[in-house]
Amino acid sequence: MELGWLVCGTAVLLLLHVLMELSPAVNFALRIGFYCVLCLVCSGLAAVACLVVNGGRTVKNMRIIKAFVKTFKYFFGLRFEVKGLENFEVEGPAIIVSNHQSILDMMGLMEVLPDNCVQVGKKELMYTGTVGLIIYLGGVIFINRKSTTSAKMVMSEVAKTMTSDNLKVWVYPEGTRNCTGDLLPFKKGAFHLAIQAQVPVIPVVYSSYTTFYNPKTKLFTSGKIKVEVLPPIETKGLTSDDVTDLTDRCFHTMRETLFRLSGRP
Repeated sequence: MELGWLVCGTAVLLLLHVLMELSPAVNFALRIGFYCVLCLVCSGLAAVACLVVNGGRTVKNMRIIKAFVKTFKYFFGLRFEVKGLENFEVEGPAIIVSNHQSILDMMGLMEVLPDNCVQVGKKELMYTGTVGLIIYLGGVIFINRKSTTSAKMVMSEVAKTMTSDNLKVWVYPEGTRNCTGDLLPFKKGAFHLAIQAQVPVIPVVYSSYTTFYNPKTKLFTSGKIKVEVLPPIETKGLTSDDVTDLTDRCFHTMRETLFRLSGRP
């Protein structure tokens, strides 16, 4: 009986391997499925570690989460080439903004995430099982994107909290995933927040995933991701009248960097 199960298991694995080699769609589905399962399982394990070590919801849990997620790249053959980490070394709080390409961004985020840094995420993430639990324990700030009033109130509280607790806040100004190799127009919330709190904006740019990951063509292979942390942009002395200029400046700087890192003209 045991020999029969062993033969069947081996046959299934060989079949899956052949299908992955012959069909990009099967390869894509299996790799994404494995990624989702890995996220759920590791989130559950990390949640237990967070509760045992730190007792509940705190930004300190991000160190534990980071240790788990940084192992994911080895499963998928991804390599990160990082430059400019010294630009995170600013005194006091800051707003960090980066491009947002896919569900794989979590790996890139944890590769460079500085200490005392929390993310801003959509409220719906709270209801994603163990993943929702772990990001709650990590101190992620949830906003209701469907309610402008609610989002503004949360951002106002964030401005106070980041100053009092000396936190860095990570925001995706595009507002949604974008795997086109370019940037979507930036929403202004992060830049309103930076000026309101009078803290610097630190742009972080990840090279395009399109050479190894593309949901439209069912492409998902190994690859290299270049990451560059750009110098902080000061906001001291700026007012709400400067939000548009600050947003545009950051957008163009990050877009030029994205094209350079991705080898685009």
